[in-house]
Amino acid sequence: MPKPVAEQVAVVVGASTGIGRATALAFAARGARVVCAARNAVALHTLVDQIRKDGGTATAVPTDVADPAAVRALADAAEQEFGRIDTWVNNAAVSIWGRIEDITDEEFDRVIRVNFLGQVHGVHAALPALRRAGGGVLIGVASVEGIRSVPLHAPYTASKFALRSFYDTLRIELAQSGDPIAVTTILPASIDTPLFEHGRSKIDAMPKPPPPVYAPELVADAIVAAAERPRREVAVGGAAVGFYLGQRLSPALTDALMSIRRLGAGSQQSDRPDNQLDNVDRPLGEPGQVRGTYSGRVLRRSVLTRVMSAAPRPGELLTAAVRRANARRAQATEGSGRPAGARSVPRRPVDSPAG
Repeated sequence: MPKPVAEQVAVVVGASTGIGRATALAFAARGARVVCAARNAVALHTLVDQIRKDGGTATAVPTDVADPAAVRALADAAEQEFGRIDTWVNNAAVSIWGRIEDITDEEFDRVIRVNFLGQVHGVHAALPALRRAGGGVLIGVASVEGIRSVPLHAPYTASKFALRSFYDTLRIELAQSGDPIAVTTILPASIDTPLFEHGRSKIDAMPKPPPPVYAPELVADAIVAAAERPRREVAVGGAAVGFYLGQRLSPALTDALMSIRRLGAGSQQSDRPDNQLDNVDRPLGEPGQVRGTYSGRVLRRSVLTRVMSAAPRPGELLTAAVRRANARRAQATEGSGRPAGARSVPRRPVDSPAG
């Protein structure tokens, strides 16, 4: 079982604004020691100052997740500062709105490099550290757009589909090897974050979250809960039910509904002009904030999220049992002196004596 949150060291990647910032604040409020990472050093330092002012413990490590060496350096910095890592949260993301034919090859590459490969780099950096700590929790923030595609958001949607399948594979492999590392995928619905003001718009307007819209703190609470009680997937926001049902029952009917301009494209376009600013290629250098500028109603509670976070489902219990059995089998094999042959654990390089 994971440690209580108050005893944990948590790394939050993508902590400068929105869900990541709310998550770092929530971990700190529960007593965790928090390592805050993102490209925007200005926003990170305002975040750490806020946490320390409220009596928490945190440190900032500016990190570009598109650079695997920088993400490994983040893991090293966290271990050097606090001795170990118990929970790692992958959350960094950028976004572009526009028709597929209007989004360049380079823009697709950038979104996939940050949103998907950035989390792959995070997993590669986190797994050895979590093993050194004796186990822990890996949390990946995907989206309900990893369940159902929406128009005008193809690069982001594709990255979230990729993340969901990536974490499914990781979860299976860790259970097979018997590693005491849980994997939770978070699937937020529309959330009021600065993602929409910070995204790149090719739709002649500033993007907006389609209603119903939920508060970032709701996602942060789900992430902190998963750090202590991991679940396979946690959808945040009741609107996720529509994504699940539409994709499972009739994808073609959902395609038709999404093709209605008011329901698909129109629901993502605000009546405000685009601000001509974005953080796709580089950080904006702003001080950072949790909420965006959505002017409509923002929901602070979700029954669906509470239910999905409350108790493991039968399949999750079975996977956990298989993982424990595989762990016992691996220990017995190692104890007998026979080669385990299951996996190689990445280790830090050790200097060899000259000779």
